[in-house]
Amino acid sequence: MFDAPFDVFAVMIAIVAFLIALKASNQTTELRRRLGSLEAALQAQRQVPPPPPLPVQEHVSAPTAEPPPLAPEAEAEVDVAPPPLVMEEAAPPPPQASPEADAPPPLPAPAPGFEERLGTRWVVWIGGLALALGGFFMVRYSIEAGLLGPGVRVFLGGLFAAALLAAGEWTRRKESISTLQALPIANIPAILTAAGTAVAFATVYAAYALYGFLVLATAFVLLGIVAMGTLAAALLHGPALAGLGVVGAFATPVLVSSDKPDYWALYIYLAIVTAASFGLARIRLWRWLAVTTIVFAVLWIFPGLDTGELQVAPHAFHAIAGFVLAALLVVCGFMFGPDIEDGQIEPVSSSALGAYLFGAMLIVLSSAHADLSLIAFTLLVAATLFVAWRAESAVGALGAAAATVFIVFAEWAVRANPDMLVLPGGPMAGIAPTATDSAVTQHLVMAAIFAAGFGIAGFFAQGRSRSAIIPVVWSAAGVATPIAILIALYARIAHLDRSIPFAILAVLLAASLGAATEALTRREARPGLAISTALFATGTLGALALALTFALEKGWLTIALALMSLGTAWIAMQRPIPFLRWLAAIFAAIVTARIVYDPRIVGDAVGTTPILNWLLWGYGLPAASFWGASILLRRRGDDAPLRMVEAAAILFTALLAFMEVRHLATGGDMIATPSLLEAALQVCVALAMAIGLERLRLRSHSIVHNVGAVVLTAIAGLISVFGLLILENPLIWRIDVGGAVFNLLLLGYGLPAVLMLLLAYAAAGERGKVYANTIAGGALVFALAYVTLEIRRFYHGPFLDSGETTGAEQYTYSIGWLAFGVVLLGVGIIVNSERARLASAAVIALTILKAFVIDMSTLTGVYRALSFMCLGIVLVAIGWLYQRILFRRQVTPPPAPQTGG
Repeated sequence: MFDAPFDVFAVMIAIVAFLIALKASNQTTELRRRLGSLEAALQAQRQVPPPPPLPVQEHVSAPTAEPPPLAPEAEAEVDVAPPPLVMEEAAPPPPQASPEADAPPPLPAPAPGFEERLGTRWVVWIGGLALALGGFFMVRYSIEAGLLGPGVRVFLGGLFAAALLAAGEWTRRKESISTLQALPIANIPAILTAAGTAVAFATVYAAYALYGFLVLATAFVLLGIVAMGTLAAALLHGPALAGLGVVGAFATPVLVSSDKPDYWALYIYLAIVTAASFGLARIRLWRWLAVTTIVFAVLWIFPGLDTGELQVAPHAFHAIAGFVLAALLVVCGFMFGPDIEDGQIEPVSSSALGAYLFGAMLIVLSSAHADLSLIAFTLLVAATLFVAWRAESAVGALGAAAATVFIVFAEWAVRANPDMLVLPGGPMAGIAPTATDSAVTQHLVMAAIFAAGFGIAGFFAQGRSRSAIIPVVWSAAGVATPIAILIALYARIAHLDRSIPFAILAVLLAASLGAATEALTRREARPGLAISTALFATGTLGALALALTFALEKGWLTIALALMSLGTAWIAMQRPIPFLRWLAAIFAAIVTARIVYDPRIVGDAVGTTPILNWLLWGYGLPAASFWGASILLRRRGDDAPLRMVEAAAILFTALLAFMEVRHLATGGDMIATPSLLEAALQVCVALAMAIGLERLRLRSHSIVHNVGAVVLTAIAGLISVFGLLILENPLIWRIDVGGAVFNLLLLGYGLPAVLMLLLAYAAAGERGKVYANTIAGGALVFALAYVTLEIRRFYHGPFLDSGETTGAEQYTYSIGWLAFGVVLLGVGIIVNSERARLASAAVIALTILKAFVIDMSTLTGVYRALSFMCLGIVLVAIGWLYQRILFRRQVTPPPAPQTGG
């Protein structure tokens, strides 16, 4: 092998130079051939006499001098593309005089039939396979029959391989001499050469593994030579042989594996193979060969990673060597890579660099952040930025670089904080996480380098490309990487607790990103500049949110994210970038997902003080932020981001009210069972918000406000029916309703009745009659329930579910219902409301039904008489009112009599 890595690089450079020189020689030969063809064509044109100045008809029939014979290449070019000079001097003949114009267009070549495929393709494939298997079977037969000794078998196998290789080369030369065009997928020389290389592989392996004729190093070198020879032969024989060579080259270390592997020897060999494969892929422009080489090379990083004695130096050398070779030969538009148009991200170029970055990241993680692995990883990240800066085809690797950087720092933070990995039940024995011994200072220096590198490059990359995607990728990496690194360091060093130093760092980062945003807004319009400016503005808000999170308690993270939505909406007003509207909606969605995880925002630390507790800040400030953001966003149109923010505003407002109600009703115990007080307050709050949204939607014409009003009304209806009338009904369950007048009955039945009536009037004329009348019917039911329950409270005290119902109580019910009906009638007459008069009729009809069904059977003595007497008087009075007042209003007065003069 080699004594130092410098010799390896010298060999690789020599191989690359040889391949490039070979390609240049091929290109020179091709140019000479084309130049000779052009000279012959020009010579033939000079010997053609000019046509006589005759009319078109005579010119067509006149004989022309026949040009002298040309070389085959020149003749082909003259036939395909006649000189423009002849085409301009000769007048175009009429269509009827040209037999070529009347000839039909040539038919496409028919597809090869079964016989042609059988004779030209399948036979060649099967023949090559039979040759290779014949060599294998001959060796096997000689072993089983004992005809030949091991040495002779190996010798004959090598001889057979050499014969196949010689036959492949001879047929290739004969084929080129006879100018026969080989079939691209059934090339006889390539098949013979492939069979020869396969037999050569098997022969060397048998000499090493079966008979022990070769030591490990010799077998390794011989197999490598066979593989390299196969790759070299692929320059002449095509891609099939290249595939066989690259697979054989990368499989060779597996065939000659050892119990004590020498990783330096392995990775030096793989570097040479990788250089040859990349060089061949570059010369022939075989993308598949480059991808195959990258896959095999990255897979060879895994051996040794899971062992306790990881050799960092050779693994790092393998990652760096592969990265350098990929940058030199694979990345389009950089150094010796293929050409590509500006502004395009080429997948193979970006994936090649990203693959080796992934390998370097694995080495860092497996070595527990060893110093050498961190240095190698840092060098590759810096090289990625440099290559992407010079070649736009590799800009896609910036995403891989940013992701691997974050993974390295996040894994370091988690491994160094075992408590972050412990489940509530405790870790199981034997799998407890281990801390990392890497120095904090080293990681801080790396973090500063990465953050500055990505951020500065992301800013100065703006305006350098004609494509929009290039600056966007640079800005995304330049914004996301510093923020991600800051979060990882905060988790590792501050343990997710308050930290003023990290808050200061976050403020400085926000100031830097804000200055970059302002500088970009002043530039002239360039592709992708608007989105990049939005990304830098987003980073500014994100850094400010982190500053609040670092400086304040944990629950402020929700508030900070909500304020970011408001700030983004304000920036969208100052800088009308469409992406900022979506960004405000994204922040609202993140905060919404946050409360799904823990509705109490800060867990058990909500507090016991009514209203002024963490729920007010955790829900109130986000609600106010979302309402403000929706007002700002609405000024520039009604779209999906605005609706998302409006929905978040309504959601957080409702949750604030509901959570505060629960906190008040349960004394701070957020998991206590519901009560009549809680159900009553929930209904009142839901109805009040529904009334507000009904009024608001008339001005905003927002579908979100419209749907929100309906949803809150439905919630209030469900709590009213199942909560107040069934589950928390004091007539059914033993519940203390409180004092005589100001009690839970007023809060749970009287006030909801008033709010339902107001909601019904707010919806009347704006929604369907059924919708408004249903709400009005609910108001009537709850008002009548309040009158009934208040009468029972007067007779039974604070507990309504016990005690006998006396005759006086039954009489009071009738009088109370009758009075309530009369009041409704009076209101209907005064305000001329048909709905109120119909409600009055319903209550009076219910009172009449009670009098004839219940009072007649249960009341005795004076109460029965008084009940019917009062009922009769009231009914007569109602009839008089309808006849004298309502009916009179509806009758048109007769016309005045006419008097004669």
